[in-house]
Amino acid sequence: MLLEYIAIGVMIAVATLIAFIAIGLGELFGPKKNTEAKSMPYESGMNPYGEGTRRMPVRFYLIAVLFILFDIEVVFFLPWAIAFRNLGIFGLLEMVVFIVILLIGYVYAWKKGALEWE
Repeated sequence: MLLEYIAIGVMIAVATLIAFIAIGLGELFGPKKNTEAKSMPYESGMNPYGEGTRRMPVRFYLIAVLFILFDIEVVFFLPWAIAFRNLGIFGLLEMVVFIVILLIGYVYAWKKGALEWE
């Protein structure tokens, strides 16, 4: 019964071994000379100014979370569209309920000013 899983175990073991060998060879033969230019953060070819850890406004986080939330919700339209004819009127009503809930969340975020970019 467990004989079928031996190939998967061997593949995981070989991949892990190759990864450790690659990391070990890079550490063994790779350059180790640290210079001031190498330790500077890369900023699109420009010299960085100020401290590297600046506080990001919460607005960026909020916009990103809302984008991911509504983007993932839209993914549920594809299976519904594929099985639309088989679901009948029940499937249509369920999708209408889903869209209404989605629109309520969107209007709420809009009214709260979460979508304003200042």
